[in-house]
Amino acid sequence: MNSSSLILKYFDTMSSQLGPSNWWPGETPFEVMVGAILTQNTNWQNAYKAILTLKDKSLLEPGKMYLLTESELAELIRPAGYFRLKAKRLKNFLFFLKNECAFNYSTLEKYSINQLRTKLLGVNGIGPETADSIILYAFQKPSFVVDSYTHRIFNRHGLVHQEMDYHELRDFFMLRLPEDPVLFNEYHALIVRVGKKWCQKKSPKCSECPLNIYLQNQE
Repeated sequence: MNSSSLILKYFDTMSSQLGPSNWWPGETPFEVMVGAILTQNTNWQNAYKAILTLKDKSLLEPGKMYLLTESELAELIRPAGYFRLKAKRLKNFLFFLKNECAFNYSTLEKYSINQLRTKLLGVNGIGPETADSIILYAFQKPSFVVDSYTHRIFNRHGLVHQEMDYHELRDFFMLRLPEDPVLFNEYHALIVRVGKKWCQKKSPKCSECPLNIYLQNQE
């Protein structure tokens, strides 16, 4: 079996055993963008508390949020943790949206994935994972998102090496999967679910994991 077929088999196995993930939650593309920044170094539940606060105050709009001072924004997003740092990053992103498209973020859809990715990575505080999350979940373009779960699972299964960096790991999937944002969305969600419940950093529950069949085949 070639590597492309094997990677799709992993997806099919997780999908059939776990069911649909219905991810990423967000009522608007801008909410998804904000969520991608707020969820850095925390869990989604904490990031979502901050989003709800912004929603309750009718501030989850780029123009309104831009008018907030950095300290005002920091207090509003406090539940997300690292709130001062994330307020600075959000302000950097809002400044980018103002200069790039006058807050009309839908116009960014005209750019190719690589062009949009380059622009996002030029914003201080937006790294590769956040950029790819925005491209995939907010703009629904096929840019595969990888994280520590991705590296851990596929390294333990002998498909990627320990020293592989973010870009190499992303390319590993981009080169082997059809360019389908729906597939990329669900694949990443399934990886996170498997990583959290079974393929933990310490004391992994391999015997219970939906992907255990592939480890057995290596023996």
